[in-house]
Amino acid sequence: MKILIVDNEEEVRLLLIGMIKSLSTRNYAIEEADSVKSGFQKIISFEPDIVFLDIEMNDGTGFDLIKKINNPSFQLIFITAHNKYAVQAFKCCAIDYLLKPVDFNELENALKKASENISASQLGKQLDVMMQQLTQKENIDKQIVLKDSENSYFVKINEILFCEAEGAYTKFNLLNGVQILISKNLSIYDEILAPFGFIRSHHSYLVNAAKIKRFDKTGGGRLILETGNIVPISHRKKDYVIHLLENK
Repeated sequence: MKILIVDNEEEVRLLLIGMIKSLSTRNYAIEEADSVKSGFQKIISFEPDIVFLDIEMNDGTGFDLIKKINNPSFQLIFITAHNKYAVQAFKCCAIDYLLKPVDFNELENALKKASENISASQLGKQLDVMMQQLTQKENIDKQIVLKDSENSYFVKINEILFCEAEGAYTKFNLLNGVQILISKNLSIYDEILAPFGFIRSHHSYLVNAAKIKRFDKTGGGRLILETGNIVPISHRKKDYVIHLLENK
């Protein structure tokens, strides 16, 4: 397996190389680059399976580099100091990322996932979603990538009615009646979708506030959606939900 590390800090590149080599007895072929220009040249000549890519470099950004690549076939893992806008975009498009300083266990998990997904890359589409998140101010056409063990679903956020917890899984209920079950818990999507106006009305429910038609006080309170779907409100969340709805 071929790995390329693109980062303008030599100490970061050397640290990652050492960490990767300590993770396995497998003989990885690892190359380095320190800029957008050299990173692009290495991707063309080396044809890596996995690319670790810094965001901020001396001659541009990792995003600038990615824009130069047509139909990328490698697995991509961004490396970044904490940038909440970039991290939010990564989460929405299901592209992996590591925060500096890089944690050993997080690196191990990211490398394992990337290795397993090399033959099933949809990076081009995922990058489109990422750039949409970073460049569009309006939410109307923004998407989220939902990945399970067999498929990747590219879903418009404004077409999600509500999300429902099913144990460690999350069921997405869409405007067209389609349901998608994803093997991640609801708390993960609460964090991702809260900036888009989603409300955690109940321990097991996350609802798109834009799809709420009315608040029904029956039985302590419930939300009636424009489609007729009913989403419960827990007693503990009632005042919180009312406050958010009154101020949306």
